[in-house]
Amino acid sequence: MSNQSYSTFSASSYSSTSDGSGNTYTTSTSSNPSGTTIRTTSQQAGQAAVTSTSRYSANGTQQVGGGLGNERRIEDVTDADREYEDKMEDEYAKREGGA
Repeated sequence: MSNQSYSTFSASSYSSTSDGSGNTYTTSTSSNPSGTTIRTTSQQAGQAAVTSTSRYSANGTQQVGGGLGNERRIEDVTDADREYEDKMEDEYAKREGGA
């Protein structure tokens, strides 16, 4: 029988100023026998969230390449939402005979 351990840790924090603006930070660490994944997300008030992911092998070497290294991505869904809403409005207009 093998002796394997798995662990997960997550922490979040929020800070704000007197004008109500704030920043949110979240860190999640997950480990298993094949290695460790660290995911950090930060978001400033009114801005898109930024996520960074780092992966390390069981011997502590950072894994890079092939989508296994640091990945930073900003996700702003407002443009996609507007595009979807425009398409839906056009579709309803067609059905009502307006376009």
